[in-house]
Amino acid sequence: MKIKSIAMAALITAVGSTAFAQAKDQFFPVLSYRTGAYAPNGVPWANGFVDYLKLTNARGGVNGVKISYEECETAYDTARSVECYERLKGKNGGATMVQSLSTGATFALTEKVPADKIPLITAGYGRSESQDGSVFKWNFPLVGTYWVAADILVQAIAKKEGGLDKLKGKKITLVYHDSPFGKEPIPLLQERAAMHGFTLQLLPVTAPGVDQKATWLQVRQAKPDYVLLWGWGVMNSTALKEAQATGYPREKMYGVWWSGAEPDVRDVGDGAKGYNAAAFQHGAEPNSKVVKEILTTLHDKGQGTGPKDEVGQVLYMRGVVSSMLAVEGVRRAQERYGKGKWISGEQARWGYENLTLDQKKLDALGFAGVMRPVSTSCVDHMGANWARVHTWDGKKWNFTSDWLQADEQVLKPLVKSTAAKYAADKKLTPRTPADCQS
Repeated sequence: MKIKSIAMAALITAVGSTAFAQAKDQFFPVLSYRTGAYAPNGVPWANGFVDYLKLTNARGGVNGVKISYEECETAYDTARSVECYERLKGKNGGATMVQSLSTGATFALTEKVPADKIPLITAGYGRSESQDGSVFKWNFPLVGTYWVAADILVQAIAKKEGGLDKLKGKKITLVYHDSPFGKEPIPLLQERAAMHGFTLQLLPVTAPGVDQKATWLQVRQAKPDYVLLWGWGVMNSTALKEAQATGYPREKMYGVWWSGAEPDVRDVGDGAKGYNAAAFQHGAEPNSKVVKEILTTLHDKGQGTGPKDEVGQVLYMRGVVSSMLAVEGVRRAQERYGKGKWISGEQARWGYENLTLDQKKLDALGFAGVMRPVSTSCVDHMGANWARVHTWDGKKWNFTSDWLQADEQVLKPLVKSTAAKYAADKKLTPRTPADCQS
């Protein structure tokens, strides 16, 4: 596969760009899926991810260190994702980090990255218990996990009802992608159901989710008070069309943040009006500073990735945020290992574990109003647990809630117990305070 050195365009167009000669490239593998059933959702993420790498180089790299990348097509298939990882992990001096963009692939790569000493970033997906850095030293579910999303959606529904106590006797149905991704929220939802006395109905949908008639017949028969949608790709628009056909109110549907983007609702249009979804902090951000800079620096000069009118949409922004987090971990690592120096995967791990993205830093990077601060540690590899709800008005997404924070009193015991079970099953010894400084 052709290696795309995204720094080359910056070197050609920039005047006197000699700073990049200080160190070799930071190599970022890009496990993407631009083909297959999930391409409509995978493409904008990949475009946003790559565009931010290009923007970083146009800004001068990471303190002068340029970034190179290579895409590898996975088609959202776990085996192909592992093949891509194995193919790319040792290229160009070694991968700085890897983002799997698939929960199934995350489970597989979790077993591989410790030996290879490559951080595995799963921003908004992956294994929820990997927030526990004492057990999952190389996993980084930055900014949010599926347990965070599920908890915030329960809170959003409770707020609509007038309080968590009003959930008693309610029925909530989870329509979910029958995969590791779709099953992730179940333990949290079961915990909340036991706490508040609502009934949880579980309806799995076979991937890719183009046939849901039987599922929505069950929904119609059960008459739940709310439906949570945990889908990806064509499953989401299919669910919304079936809800419309069966007369289930879209305003009583709440999706995870991978079910709340333009490809999910565009073809349904007014039929999806009123549908809600968790926002992975950001939503569609066409007016953000970082989007305006990407348009001016890249797309206006014909150097952008993908169509210009996609820039700033929800999944494009998801890629931008994921890329920024990857870059800023390297910048943080340079503070310890040498400003302007190439950072190994092992050194980058320290950077991701010590992220300190306060609001001032985020604003300077162009993310004002897009994100809240992120602060990770040895024991907390997530770093933030906030989200909002946005709602489709038939033409665009609009934020319809204040910032909501997942309840640590619910999350922490679940993370701790599940991570402890993983450690016991794998015969792992959790890290000590001394190891946290290594």
